[in-house]
Amino acid sequence: MSSVDNKESDTAGQPRSRRRAMTFAAQELRLISALVVLLAVGLFLALPFVLSIGAVVFLPLVAAIILTIVLSPLADRLAGWGVPNFLASLMALIAFFAVLSLALTAVLRPAVSLYDQVPSMIARVGEHFSQLRGSLEWVTRLNEQVGALVGSEEGREVVLAGPSFLQELAFATPTVLLEVLLTFMLAFFMIEARIRLRHRLLLQRAAVDSSLKAARVMREVQDRVAAYILTVGVINLGVGVIVGLGAWALGMDAPVMWGGLAALLNFLPYIGPLLMTALVALFGLGTAEAPLLGLIPAAAYLGLHTVEANVITPAVLGARFTMNPVLILLALSYFSWIWGVTGALLSVPILLALTALVDHLGKPNLIGFLFGEPLFATNVLELGEDD
Repeated sequence: MSSVDNKESDTAGQPRSRRRAMTFAAQELRLISALVVLLAVGLFLALPFVLSIGAVVFLPLVAAIILTIVLSPLADRLAGWGVPNFLASLMALIAFFAVLSLALTAVLRPAVSLYDQVPSMIARVGEHFSQLRGSLEWVTRLNEQVGALVGSEEGREVVLAGPSFLQELAFATPTVLLEVLLTFMLAFFMIEARIRLRHRLLLQRAAVDSSLKAARVMREVQDRVAAYILTVGVINLGVGVIVGLGAWALGMDAPVMWGGLAALLNFLPYIGPLLMTALVALFGLGTAEAPLLGLIPAAAYLGLHTVEANVITPAVLGARFTMNPVLILLALSYFSWIWGVTGALLSVPILLALTALVDHLGKPNLIGFLFGEPLFATNVLELGEDD
């Protein structure tokens, strides 16, 4: 009888000890997950200050990584045609530099000539608004009466003299040239070393599964970023051509500049088209005799952008590149805060690369984690119970 009782107590105690071990393991896993979340939040909050302070180093590095992802397929194509790797990398970078220089030349040269006309345009816009204010004179009289009743005090306005635009440009030029030179040098060496990097990631792994996963991650990141930039570049080129033809048809000065400016600003989601609309409206109101005639170019561009952003671009890109607009705006504001206009241009490619990595590594369940669920969808404890 004693031996039978001992067996029953062992079989009854074994599930109890297993449940106790699983409970301890779940608590330990949740504690580690909480520490990971806290570290991620701290890194997210501290990263802008580190990247902004070290922008001279980090900005060229990130820009060079994006250029390497975009230009590596072109270098691979040239290498497949029998061109040596060194020359293929150099030719890919020169091709990008030539396209960028051509686009900036088409925009900047007419813009410099039109820069002197900005004061007269602003004066003309002021005249239009003064005419509009004349028709709404009763609002002005009402404001004056309210101010008299409140008893507003007039103060002396102090205007502090600051550096002119040319002085700021002269101060910023050496830093910009240094960052551009460093970016292209880093991009060239990264493109040239892409084959060796692939061999290290794929062949120098202890397990075959990790090598295959690394290959899939590299291919997905490169395909997403390169295909997105190439597709959006073609769409923006079409937008620039249409805007240039429209500016020529409406008799606007420098239609090539307006087309190039529309193509370049369209790389900035949401903010770029709004800025383009404001510039076209300023030019139209500053050169037209009547306010309604001056708003025709801005209304035409706004209609074109509406069709392009809601019909053409989603149809061409498809669901693969569809991202949450909230994430796009957060990335845009986050990297614009860190690196300004350059950060805004790099925000969407960086977001695409991060989403590709997250799709392969696993999406954290942050909302469910706050209510007691596992941080990731795959629960290792449940896998252990199944085994």
